[in-house]
Amino acid sequence: MTDLLVVTAVPAEAEAIQAGLDGSTVVVVPVGVGPAVAGAATARLLAFAEAAGRPYRGVVSAGVAGGFADRVAVGDTVLGSGSVAADLGAESPDGFIPIDELGMPAELLGCGPAVSADAELLTTLRTALPSATVGPVLTVNTVTGTAASTEALRRRHPDAVAEAMEGYGVAVAARHAGVAFVELRTISNPIGPRDRDAWRLGDALAALTTAATLALR
Repeated sequence: MTDLLVVTAVPAEAEAIQAGLDGSTVVVVPVGVGPAVAGAATARLLAFAEAAGRPYRGVVSAGVAGGFADRVAVGDTVLGSGSVAADLGAESPDGFIPIDELGMPAELLGCGPAVSADAELLTTLRTALPSATVGPVLTVNTVTGTAASTEALRRRHPDAVAEAMEGYGVAVAARHAGVAFVELRTISNPIGPRDRDAWRLGDALAALTTAATLALR
């Protein structure tokens, strides 16, 4: 069996996942913060593996995230049904316009503003993590930090459960490589007015270790 690739933003997330693994078939790599660097680094890792004749069987974008307080609690685990480029588009006097509503030709949209999780890989993780909340995970370039921006995201994405900064970039890299993708997050803070004192990174990292133990093998 070929390896599963798990990419995180920062080393602390990678270390939390490694702590829950028993070794051989999972490769964990911290690739950087934000969709651009995460997507580029993931594409490079996938290309190298394919060139070596050992393509990865799937890619998981994993780490901590902010959660919508009415959907998930701090410390909860989330599985992304899809990864959404939540701020890819244009502002207008009437509000935000998603990239797919700007009238661009379809060939310029690439994967579009959302990439669905691979159904088989998502089912495998759901079976291993039955208490996880499943729903769209938003990818943002700027972490949400006000009540107004939180409400705007709620209106545009009423089914979303969390936000992070890398999932969509990783998803696009996986899609172009023809590799299964899913996003796995644990909640460190509620989305809303920025209050670092309310963040529980330790709890979220511990939950990430537990999720790795149960689901990543």
